[in-house]
Amino acid sequence: MIGHMIVQNVLHRPVRTLITVIGVAVEVTLVILVVGLTTGLLTESAKRTEGVGADIMIQPPSASIWAAFSGAPMPISIAEKLKKLDYVQAVAPVLVQFNSVNGLDVVYGIDPDSFRAVSGGFVFHSGHGLEGPDDMLVDDVYARAKKVKVGQTLHILGHDFNVAGVVEHGKGARLFVLMSSLQEKSGAVDKASIFFVKCDRSDRTPAVMEEVRQLLPGYEIRPLKDFISLMTSSNLPGLSAFINVMISIAVAIGFLVIFLSMYTTIIERTREIGVLKSLGASKPYIVEIILSETTLLCLGGTVCGVGLSFLMRWMFTSIFPSMTILILPKWILYSGIIAIVGGLLGALYPAWVASRKDPVEALAYE
Repeated sequence: MIGHMIVQNVLHRPVRTLITVIGVAVEVTLVILVVGLTTGLLTESAKRTEGVGADIMIQPPSASIWAAFSGAPMPISIAEKLKKLDYVQAVAPVLVQFNSVNGLDVVYGIDPDSFRAVSGGFVFHSGHGLEGPDDMLVDDVYARAKKVKVGQTLHILGHDFNVAGVVEHGKGARLFVLMSSLQEKSGAVDKASIFFVKCDRSDRTPAVMEEVRQLLPGYEIRPLKDFISLMTSSNLPGLSAFINVMISIAVAIGFLVIFLSMYTTIIERTREIGVLKSLGASKPYIVEIILSETTLLCLGGTVCGVGLSFLMRWMFTSIFPSMTILILPKWILYSGIIAIVGGLLGALYPAWVASRKDPVEALAYE
């Protein structure tokens, strides 16, 4: 009986119901996409860093785990000291620069020989390796996203580079130039941002890390095995706060949409509430009806929001092929809970107002 009445009440006002469902759907979509975008960015970056093939990554003291923000304060001469350590097979110094022109890109300055010794070398789709100071390699994802071909000129870091080759993605960055060239152009001569270390056997990684700690006290020394587990929002300054702010905005949207919708509904249904109370409906019964309708609207909005999230992901990744958005099942669940809790909070006051209406005054309401 009460279930049938709730459904009929929701369907009786299709325009308001549609607007309310859309509002909740926007809330759910915002939560899923914000978390999916940040998680996808971190996961994809971590996979590329792991893909270098090294066992250990060395960064300067207090450096961020986000390699693009590491700077270049380490002398490149450290590489020779690292090579002398027991069980070290190869060391590849890398200079990292962050390019924000025509997109957000990480550029690796590499020494081809040492980088090949650590990573196993590039898999070329077309073109050739780095030969001149103006040569650049781009990975296939970047080439597809930017429609770049071998022989084309790219203006990166205030300099024109010639695309010498297109390589398979997954080797740390999407753009690669000669280290000497990037050092000169960035004013970081004889400096490196990261040292990738390859051990002769992976099970000797802890022993090598201990030697490196003694050689370079205070430096950030991280194993690259399971590096993805380290790339979380809590390890990046400000990212957790950003996610929390966006979720708070989403909750506020859902709260206000439900509050306005249900409050307006209560005003329009004053006579109906008066009839129910004159027939003996109790205050808890009236509150139950209002909150049940709210839950139904939030569930509908959640379903639409999840569908909209997948649609938006498809649109974004079609327009920006290098973008990664991970829609995680647990965040689909969390977004639904957030929507329902926010909606119920927004409906509490209208439900309280409805339960306190005097039946005589309500029946006389025009």
